[in-house]
Amino acid sequence: MTIRIGIMGYGNLGRGVECAIKQNPDMELAAVFTRRDPKNVRILTEGAKVYHADEAKHMTDKIDVLILCGGSATDLPVQTPEYAKYFTVVDSFDTHARIPEHFAAVDAAAKEAGNVAVISAGWDPGMFSLQRVFAESILPQGKSYTFWGRGVSQGHSDAIRRLDGVVDARQYTVPREEYLEQIRQGQTPEVTAQSGHLRECYVVAAEGADKDKIENEIKTMENYFDGYETIVHFISQEELDKNHKGIPHGGFVLRSGESTEGTRHVVEYSLKLDSNPEFTGSVLTAYARGIYRLAKHGGTGAYTVFDIPPAWISTHSAEELRAHSL
Repeated sequence: MTIRIGIMGYGNLGRGVECAIKQNPDMELAAVFTRRDPKNVRILTEGAKVYHADEAKHMTDKIDVLILCGGSATDLPVQTPEYAKYFTVVDSFDTHARIPEHFAAVDAAAKEAGNVAVISAGWDPGMFSLQRVFAESILPQGKSYTFWGRGVSQGHSDAIRRLDGVVDARQYTVPREEYLEQIRQGQTPEVTAQSGHLRECYVVAAEGADKDKIENEIKTMENYFDGYETIVHFISQEELDKNHKGIPHGGFVLRSGESTEGTRHVVEYSLKLDSNPEFTGSVLTAYARGIYRLAKHGGTGAYTVFDIPPAWISTHSAEELRAHSL
């Protein structure tokens, strides 16, 4: 059986989902929905059509799972509860502090409509969340750590680009190696997000711009750089385009714990991603399969990656998994 996928939003993440669908033989791209003029959107899949977002609600019979590729700040808090009234949906909502309220809103909408949804199915939240639960369940006496990077923060890069005198910029979140090594050795240091990471910025300044002023504005920017060690490099547009145009990311989940006093263990899971949106799109696509199967088993309401059996996200049968993956 082929799972018919719809993509809502065709930016970097939407294209990542489209690429992932091409690698999954049990799926096909049924439609792409956009708020832009569909005539101006070019997709990679021959035969699939682009529609305006307003048309999605009239195509419930043509889509098995709708993957929502909007942003977590303003798009998904509105879109996921709304489209859960009409479709089985998947999103990658990643504002950690607001996940409980987002879950509640989606759960209510999906249950009322008799539909299912999985939220926050990316890599953090998502894959990292699973690793935290595994490690904390196996080593209840211990301490968990999450580090992000080295990778591009698109939000921080945008914040720099909005400053007067800045032509272009890329900002990398960089984990501090000294903390990683301490934890790998079984130590349990006190680490905060600020102390555990530094922020490295590559900035193209306009001709004649005051670079000292720009650097100070970056380092003192509240909610972005204030409180972090921040390094600013001024480079040419040519160098930025050559060396910093990708969207890599990754990170580490570690837990240091004891099974008996003095007997220590360290669990480590890491990701190194050439493309943050392409990997996130791959996770969303796998969980589209999982939530499709959950719907077939009669589930309703909202779920997270904690609730989807690993076998349900796989293309392999239960027999194949037992034979080759155990």
